[in-house]
Amino acid sequence: MEKVANEVIYKAFGFTVRSKIPFPELLVIDNDRDSIDIEIDFKDLSNLYFELSGSQRTLIMNESLVMFKVYDTAIFLIEEGRKITVSPLNEFKEDEIRLYILGSCMGAILMQRGIFPLHGSAVAINGKAYAIIGDSGAGKSTLASAFLHKGYQLLTDDVIGVYFTNENVSMVIPSYPQQKLWQESLDEFGIKSSDFRAIYQRETKFAIPIKNQFSSKPLQLAGLFELVLTEKDEVELKQIKGLTRLHTLLIHTYRNFLIKNLGLTNWHFTNSTKIVNQINMYHLRRPKNTFTANELVSIILSCINKENEK
Repeated sequence: MEKVANEVIYKAFGFTVRSKIPFPELLVIDNDRDSIDIEIDFKDLSNLYFELSGSQRTLIMNESLVMFKVYDTAIFLIEEGRKITVSPLNEFKEDEIRLYILGSCMGAILMQRGIFPLHGSAVAINGKAYAIIGDSGAGKSTLASAFLHKGYQLLTDDVIGVYFTNENVSMVIPSYPQQKLWQESLDEFGIKSSDFRAIYQRETKFAIPIKNQFSSKPLQLAGLFELVLTEKDEVELKQIKGLTRLHTLLIHTYRNFLIKNLGLTNWHFTNSTKIVNQINMYHLRRPKNTFTANELVSIILSCINKENEK
């Protein structure tokens, strides 16, 4: 571990990150100070925000920066995929600021760096990455946790960063060894919530370290499952075909409202096409009010085995 003037160097999404804000979620590393990928710092942004906001917008975007204000918390500035600047408002709400940095700010960083961000979790199965995407509350993290309980490894939770090799093979970048799970999911898995830290302003959602089941190397993206809630009582698996595949990637791109304003519409379409040409994609519908994570694991594994037999 290296500390520089109260700064610590971490590893996240394949990058070395030097930060003045502590991140217990991230892996602390030893690293040469000259090879930092992302800087996280403090600075008063109030004048710049006032200058750029014009009509009192809370979100400012162009091809080189993303700037947004969270009421009574902080102003955040993300620049050129290399720097996140935080300007706290009133009291310093460290836990909440950390959530925004690892969420919206990191999503913007990935896009600025040309990394395709999907909203979901990715697990390692047979040496390849399988993405579980879906709307908030669909049960993505719970399903990923069910895979972990079966002995599989997690690459990322919440944000899936996909990059492309020189041969245009899509690869998933490991993020950091933590999951976020609701109390109901912990109860189903027989895990005591008292052993973990509650997430800011979400007293029944907890940060779960998973260092022993974290896959730390990039893996090829081999398949994608869109988790969808349904009023039906049974689980249903159906392959996504045609142009629906492109639309599915668009709606589940993390912070997809950034695409147009960052000038990335063509980039997003081109890379979406690369992904859909390499993998199969599926709708996985599950009952809204029934715990089906273990059943879903069996269905996904059966689907993957059938594909491998072809």
